[in-house]
Amino acid sequence: MLKDKRKTIVKMLFLSGFISPYVSALDFKVDETDVSVYGYAKLDVIYDVNDDLGNSTNRGGARLSGAPGSDGHTRLHAYESRVGFSTATLVEGSLLKTKLEGDFYGNGGGDFRLRHAYGEWQGLLAGKTWTNFTGLVAVTPLVDFTGPGGRPRAARQAQLRYTMDNFSFSLEDPEEIGGLEDAPGTKSSLPDVTARYTDRSGRFGYSLSTVARSLEYDSEGTSAGSSSDSAFGWGLAAEAAWDVTSALTLRAGYAEGDGIGGYINGGVNPSPAYVNEGGDLETIRTSGGTLGASLEAGPGNINAAYSLVSADLDSNPAYLNRNESFEEAWLNYIWSPASPITYGVEVGWHRRETVNGAAGDAVRIQGMVKYAF
Repeated sequence: MLKDKRKTIVKMLFLSGFISPYVSALDFKVDETDVSVYGYAKLDVIYDVNDDLGNSTNRGGARLSGAPGSDGHTRLHAYESRVGFSTATLVEGSLLKTKLEGDFYGNGGGDFRLRHAYGEWQGLLAGKTWTNFTGLVAVTPLVDFTGPGGRPRAARQAQLRYTMDNFSFSLEDPEEIGGLEDAPGTKSSLPDVTARYTDRSGRFGYSLSTVARSLEYDSEGTSAGSSSDSAFGWGLAAEAAWDVTSALTLRAGYAEGDGIGGYINGGVNPSPAYVNEGGDLETIRTSGGTLGASLEAGPGNINAAYSLVSADLDSNPAYLNRNESFEEAWLNYIWSPASPITYGVEVGWHRRETVNGAAGDAVRIQGMVKYAF
């Protein structure tokens, strides 16, 4: 009976997204607490046909047409490897869940970093985990750790969240993924506020979300003189996944906003606003979308994804040489010869265009071997 209870709790955690579906786990019990220790070791083998795009794809790394540079770059690394543990304890008739997880992508690769650290009881979550702005519904599986752009960003930040049935609301750190660019006097005095509704009907799942933000600039006492301004930032997102058949899944995601900053995955400019020459705070409008498909084939899946993200930067003359849009496409095959083992091969195409019309693209070929526990 104890074993059945443990299986039931683990199943509940899995369905709630508490335990990642991409890893297996070692489960045991300590007193009245069920514990899962999980993780994986992953090797990425990367060949950049054109420019060196980094440990995970640097969308702004493609060489602009006519610019000097070298082709052909190989790298192998294991920075995505991760380890974590989660717990579930029955407290006053409700599950108290906790999770701690980290990987080695700190400082771009090589340093251990915290991914998740939170607890949740009776619908109240406190700590660091996925921003509530994303529902993770439109994420097409890729070998590339960067993931498809044009959707709500699957990033993690500190927050206080309450979930009631299909609705969730949160107060989140305004600096980690959506902070203003480093200019004298830029600040955040209020948390970001998000709301999300996620549901599924038969073979169709979807998520709708919004974020509201307070952006501020006050240069009093700084080298920039004395001026101040504030602006309202907002973002909207929709994600959907449709299991057309038992073998074919289609996905789509869309996100846009004014002053949304880094809440869009693959955002052209992570800063939500800039200070113009008159000392006024100008928000940046950004939008993006992604399409994806997964088809079962043999022991694995063929996955294809496309994304496009663009920002309106023309009003700032200082941004003429900055990126204005990112366009990307991926095709891969990911398979598992046994449940804790995953292999994958992928080709990705990445294009960027700047405000002044210059453009460049690059191709990345990537393979992976992942052993989970």
